[in-house]
Amino acid sequence: YLHAMVEIQPFLVSDRFLERHSGYLMRELHVLGYKQFLDSYKSVTLESMAGSFGVSSDFLDIQLSRFIAAGRLTAKIDKFGGVVETNRPDLKNAQYREMIQKGDLLLNRVQKLSRVVDL
Repeated sequence: YLHAMVEIQPFLVSDRFLERHSGYLMRELHVLGYKQFLDSYKSVTLESMAGSFGVSSDFLDIQLSRFIAAGRLTAKIDKFGGVVETNRPDLKNAQYREMIQKGDLLLNRVQKLSRVVDL
């Protein structure tokens, strides 16, 4: 998978319209590939996953850590055991979290509007 992406990158960089977005596109392709792979497993070793993608386990560890910290992947890395464990949040928790975020946004907007009205 990542070998094919390496072959695609020069075409993205050479295209005058896609050149600006090539980093973003490559990063999104990485995230999609990792998500699809991890959806199949409850836990997988870093070595096995690195072998499947054709990269070193250190490179994979760095990339996965970055995507997990950004909230793009729902997984945990057990560095001592060399295992990546997926946590699949259930639908209720995801809906609850989304509702709380929307409520916070609405509250902030109402507070800004009340400040404008008070002036």
